[in-house]
Order: sequence, then structure tokens, then C-alpha cells
Amino acid sequence: MSEFAQRGILIAVEGIDGAGKTTQVRMLVNALHDTGESVTASKEPTNGQWGSILRQSATTGRLPLEQELEAFINDRQEHVDGLILPALKSGGIVILDRYFYSTIAYQGARGANVKTVWAEMVKRFPLPDVVFLLDVDPIIGIHRIANDRGEKPNHFEDRANLSQARTIFEAMHEENIHHLNGALPIDAIHDQILEFFVDGPLKAKRCAKDYGCTDSYHCMFAQSNTCEWNNLRARIPHAHALSSY
Repeated sequence: MSEFAQRGILIAVEGIDGAGKTTQVRMLVNALHDTGESVTASKEPTNGQWGSILRQSATTGRLPLEQELEAFINDRQEHVDGLILPALKSGGIVILDRYFYSTIAYQGARGANVKTVWAEMVKRFPLPDVVFLLDVDPIIGIHRIANDRGEKPNHFEDRANLSQARTIFEAMHEENIHHLNGALPIDAIHDQILEFFVDGPLKAKRCAKDYGCTDSYHCMFAQSNTCEWNNLRARIPHAHALSSY
């Protein structure tokens, strides 16, 4: 992969329905909007052919397990090929409202082998630089769906299914997965996400020191305004106050 392609940053925001994923994606996009970075926000299932089938099944009745998993894989393959990879290869930031971790959790809740599905997802699709996994009790999620969104929970959103999916999400402990309390105030969650993103993936991909930054106050690149990460950090609302430097 070229140096230009390596600049791309893939972020996934995950959790059960009603965890607050869409709100946090929107807030992160807004925070990055005026930095000059290319930022692409997307969601899964998509609005494409396979995603539309899955969205329809949420109200009319879920597909058989194998059929549903195949539809998720097909939808994601189109998503990766048509949007995610091109954006990453151009050096942009891609922020996803759900990714393959939801497939693992929700298909696992239906009885699929979690390890098998996980292995298939990792083999086929790009691994995110960071996953923000918002955790809430299913009761809170269902309450938000009904009251905050004014919607009737669909076939993916019944309490038993959400509880099983949550248990699988809770057991996900990879290096790139960052668990957050989704019951905290919205702004508090956003601050945590922004701080971790700025001092984590953004720093890793934009810092002038490819061997790692330890002290930006005594860094000649930062002091001479030639460190891309330090300059970006200064342009992101509140990031300079939240950062460890």
C-alpha cells in the first residue's frame, strides 16, 4: 500500500440499537468538518440493493439466518468496494454508523457461530483503525427508539435479541475496540470519542514523527507549524483542550 493510501483512517461506531451511534457519528463529522480533511460518513446496512432488502426485512420479518448473513456480506462488499476503500486510498477519514461488528453480534444472537463469523469478516473486509463501541442496557435502547426517535421497535430491536447482541458486543476485546458507556450524557461521550481519536488514529496517521510523538511542546515540527497532526488538532473544536498535551 502506498504512503498516500496509508493516510486513510477508518472509524466504526458500534453498539445495539438505541445506543446513540448515529448521534455520535454526526457529532464527530461536525467536529472534523472544517479541518480541511476529507471526511466521509456512511452507514450499514446501506441504501443499496442488499441493504434495502435488509431494511425491509426489519419491518416485514427477518430473513433466514444464512440468507440474512449472505445479504449483510453482499451489502458490505459493495459498500467497501464502492465507497470505503476508494475514500481510504485517497487518504480520507471514513466514519461508519455500524460495520461488521454488528453482523457478528446480531447474527451471533440468532445462533450463528461468533468465532466463525468473526473470522470471515476479518478475512474479507478492512479492519478499522478504531471502533467506538457504545454500551447501553437494552431497556434504555428500546426507550430511546420509542421516545427519542418516535419509532416502534422493529424485528431486530426486541429486548431478548438486543440483550444477546449486547453480551456479544461486551465480549469484544481487540486492540482497536474502545468500549464507552452509552448512557452518559451525549456531550461527555463525544468528548471521549474526540479525545481518543485525536490522540490515537489521527496522531498515528498525521504526526510528523513517524516513530511517534512524545512531547509536542518541545517538538520542532509542532513549534514550526510543520506537524500536520498538531495543526489539525488546533483546528478541531475542543480537541486542543481535551488532548493530553
